[in-house]
Amino acid sequence: MSWEVFDEKSLEYDRWFETKGKNIYISELKALKKIFGTNNFKKPIFEIGVGTGRFSLPLNIKYGIEPSDRMSKIAKERGIKVVRTTAENLSFKDKSVGTFLLIVTICFLDNLQKSLTEIKRVIKNKGDLIIGFVPKNSEWGKLYIKKKKEGNPYYKRAEFYEYNYLKNFLQNLNFKEIRTVSTLTLPPQKFDSIEEPFSGYNEKAGFIIIRVKAFK
Repeated sequence: MSWEVFDEKSLEYDRWFETKGKNIYISELKALKKIFGTNNFKKPIFEIGVGTGRFSLPLNIKYGIEPSDRMSKIAKERGIKVVRTTAENLSFKDKSVGTFLLIVTICFLDNLQKSLTEIKRVIKNKGDLIIGFVPKNSEWGKLYIKKKKEGNPYYKRAEFYEYNYLKNFLQNLNFKEIRTVSTLTLPPQKFDSIEEPFSGYNEKAGFIIIRVKAFK
């Protein structure tokens, strides 16, 4: 289970957003707000892999899904209602959730096919799925893959995907792309400040957000 390390290192993970990861986090959050700011999303809205609530809280998302006990407790303390389950086994009725977000979570899923099929089952017709991910072929993706090979506890079970691969995967499940936003276009060794997001796909970007709509 790829989430176990986050249970063990929940406080270390949460501090990252306010310390060495602050500029990365703010840049990613700006990109999310560019997509999410329109607020025309079906309810209820759930973030899968809500973690400690670092993205849900500023986006005013009230519900999260998180398998880690310690991460869930921190998110709950921040006012988020958390369901303890995984993307592969969503404990929801068919067509009962309006919008799902997966922010970086997709690379930590145990089974991409099963997770997206479950999301498709649970999401309402024409509901939105928003995925934020690190592209495999970006400089950021290459860095994390290197860390994975070196045995980094956060990335040792992570899987990274190319933009076109993920886009085609979603299309095969009858998700239709609505919008894409890119950020972190500078490579990790040159990134030292907050970056404004770009509309559309940028092949240099280390963080891509895809908004797709589900059709039954």
